[in-house]
Amino acid sequence: MNQFLYRVQPTRVEMLTEGPTENEARCVQEHFEYLQGLVETGQVLIAGRTLTADEESFGIVVFEAESTTAAEAIVANDPAVKSRVMRAHLFPYRVALWSASGPSVG
Repeated sequence: MNQFLYRVQPTRVEMLTEGPTENEARCVQEHFEYLQGLVETGQVLIAGRTLTADEESFGIVVFEAESTTAAEAIVANDPAVKSRVMRAHLFPYRVALWSASGPSVG
């Protein structure tokens, strides 16, 4: 299985600084639920975001897929990307080190 990382960034930084529109909030919730589903299937290894609220803010998703084509489909089917609330950039990736204790989640 190949590993990939995709970075997402809001297409409208005001979503972070002033708050999301109703549509943005719905799309971000669907994005979260989509990733939860991929965690449950074992495809997503880790997902999270920076806690900044400016044009450099971003989130990452590290996941496994059979091929680049399959990875592209995962990114393209992300509801926040599909709706253009977030833009995404896909990278081939490889986890080099993984803590046995894992990160705290919250």
